[in-house]
Amino acid sequence: MLEFQPGKYRRTIIRLWRTIGIGLGLFILYIVAVSFNFFWLFGGMPDLKTLENPKSELASELISEDGKSLGKYFFENRTQIDISQISPNLIDALVATEDARFVNHSGIDPRSLLRVFKGVVSRNSSSGGGSTLTQQVAKNLFNTRSEEFEGLLGKIPLVRIVIAKTKEWVLAVILERKYTKQEIMQMYLNTVSFGNNTYGIKVAAKTYFNKEAWDLNVTEAALLVGMLQNPTLFNPLRFPTNAMNRRNTVLAQMTKYDYIPREDFERYKEKPLGIDFNVEGHNTGLAPYFRESMRGYLKSWVKMYNEEHDMNYDLYTSGLRIYTTIDSRMQRYQEDALTEHMKGQQKLFDEHWKGRNPWSFDNGKEIPGFLTTAARRSPHFISLKRDLGEEEAWKIMRKPYKMKVFSWNGEKEVMMSPIDSIAYYKRFLRAGMMSMDPRNGHVKAWVGGINFKYFKYDHVKQGSRQPGSTFKPFVYVSALDKNFLTPCDHVTDAPIYFGPSDGVPGGWSPKNSNNKYSYQSLSLRQALGKSVNTVSAYLIKMVKAKTVAEYAHKLGITSKLQEVPSLCLGISDVSVFEMVGAYSAFANGGHRTEPMTILRIEDRYGNVLQEFFQKQNQEISENMAYNMLYLMRGAVEDPGGTAGRLRQYGVTEGNEIAAKTGTTSNYSDGWFMGMTQHLVSGIWVGGEDRSIHFRTIAYGQGGRIAMPAWGMFMQKVYKDPTLVQYRKEPFKKPENYVRECGGVSTDSTDTYVPPSRSDDEGVLF
Repeated sequence: MLEFQPGKYRRTIIRLWRTIGIGLGLFILYIVAVSFNFFWLFGGMPDLKTLENPKSELASELISEDGKSLGKYFFENRTQIDISQISPNLIDALVATEDARFVNHSGIDPRSLLRVFKGVVSRNSSSGGGSTLTQQVAKNLFNTRSEEFEGLLGKIPLVRIVIAKTKEWVLAVILERKYTKQEIMQMYLNTVSFGNNTYGIKVAAKTYFNKEAWDLNVTEAALLVGMLQNPTLFNPLRFPTNAMNRRNTVLAQMTKYDYIPREDFERYKEKPLGIDFNVEGHNTGLAPYFRESMRGYLKSWVKMYNEEHDMNYDLYTSGLRIYTTIDSRMQRYQEDALTEHMKGQQKLFDEHWKGRNPWSFDNGKEIPGFLTTAARRSPHFISLKRDLGEEEAWKIMRKPYKMKVFSWNGEKEVMMSPIDSIAYYKRFLRAGMMSMDPRNGHVKAWVGGINFKYFKYDHVKQGSRQPGSTFKPFVYVSALDKNFLTPCDHVTDAPIYFGPSDGVPGGWSPKNSNNKYSYQSLSLRQALGKSVNTVSAYLIKMVKAKTVAEYAHKLGITSKLQEVPSLCLGISDVSVFEMVGAYSAFANGGHRTEPMTILRIEDRYGNVLQEFFQKQNQEISENMAYNMLYLMRGAVEDPGGTAGRLRQYGVTEGNEIAAKTGTTSNYSDGWFMGMTQHLVSGIWVGGEDRSIHFRTIAYGQGGRIAMPAWGMFMQKVYKDPTLVQYRKEPFKKPENYVRECGGVSTDSTDTYVPPSRSDDEGVLF
């Protein structure tokens, strides 16, 4: 029989405690060594400043003037959200599944670690993980497993994981001391990945269910939480069965911890996934052309701001909030109107050229070698030629393969060679449209093309084309403001000749669009409303091309203008952006207001970094501006006006519209400029190449190819009761204004007196 030996038992206890003490001491030394990167063995730790202000990559967001998101700039699509804006269903699902003792532990959960240890010993892989939510926050926020924090021992695979886990424990404890449980939960939900370049719960809710995070129901919340374990394996788009099983596992956990009743679990697990997938990318969402145009400016702004303020902001990762002047309602209306219009125009264009290629000379004959030349200029061919040589490049360019292409009936998959795809896309008409409030310069809508995914070129600001007759108002205002004419004067529609003395050595006599002269005496309103070329030619002959160019520039045209007589017919390329800005001076009492796109820029915390303000300058008198509006109203209101068809859209009744159509000589460019009291819009339509166009004025004139889009757009604006500030109403008339050609008022002090002219200055026809 063994005898109890107290001394031996005591020595065993002492040795045990000594071992535990030594182990604990070594563990503490290890923790200290890791924390301070002893002998550079363990790699660094985030500094105190970083721990106090943890940052994750946040997308910078463009926001409309009416508070809607227009899109983002990002490497990782992530947007911060406050915990108060997250559905309680999601919080419950997360705690039940990922960290049931979240509110009880201090960053490290001994029970979870013990469970992991038992799982390792028993080789039970389903026993669960030991990382708390706080540890996962530490890993996500501070990227502890990156090369930045890797020491000498980090090259050893298993050791690297142990060190990384240790750092996460240390950071978790620090985070628990510095932040509340709600703040830690918020950090977690703002940093985790949900696959498909989707980070954070706000973006995930929008991407997978097209909802705000607050609106997530129980099954939706369970699906998103379930994805966190492995966003690829449980992707509901690629592996719906896996996602369903994982979602039901989360629901079971919620039942286990009494977040949902058992009877609800039985009902929920039978529900479909209910995915409404809306991936957010640079090609999708409202105003993609506007967003892309702003990208370059914003990158420059960030660089300048950083240099001036010694900061380190980044457009793609700093979570800037950029408040724009765009109105999301008007933007959508303009996109819809342009889509509807261009779909119809493309159908007409295809029928017009049926059986023939549209790239042709003015005589209608096809341009030889057009596609070969276009292919040689394409980036794809240039790259192939550089890498493989010209012969091999042409082989690849002519070899068909499966590709997706744009069509007005939706994206379609076809077998097509690269050179065939060039021919396919050359046949599409392009367009650009922009609207601006002339009072403050706020750009309200910007549509740079027909489909941003397939046609990246922006026809609002990036592209410039001949404006045709939409340039004529600058000719008229030059003549009126220089007192060569008054709005009451008449000019005869008759041939005007320019010779060597006018700077035209070979001589030139412009023709009207119908190649005829009426020899009628026309008021300036009639002449501008009917867009009579000879009258514009007469005016520029009087005031000279240089003066016209000067007026166009001071009103807002920034492109270089050819100072030649044919400038009166709009031969110099300009952009829609410039034209809308310049026309706005007429609608804004003669004040040139530069188009304005950004109101303010804030950092991720709502601190204003910069506010932007309108820039205005009085360039012509208020009376002169109103005179021009009166003249341009003739296009809409008078018989024979080029914009008379606007009546069919119901936008003219009870309204005043000043307008101008424009068409270039071979119909390659169709323009329309429309002004109401508080909105100025411009639209251009044409082919990618000037050689691609309608063959007749019946189809190719601006009043047919461009103007209807404006009518459709304004129709939608007027029907929206929330846009009352743009309702139908007359233009604001200046005080003491005399209607020059009506003979109504006699008390005005701002009237026009026709100047005396010498014979060599010409006489009115």
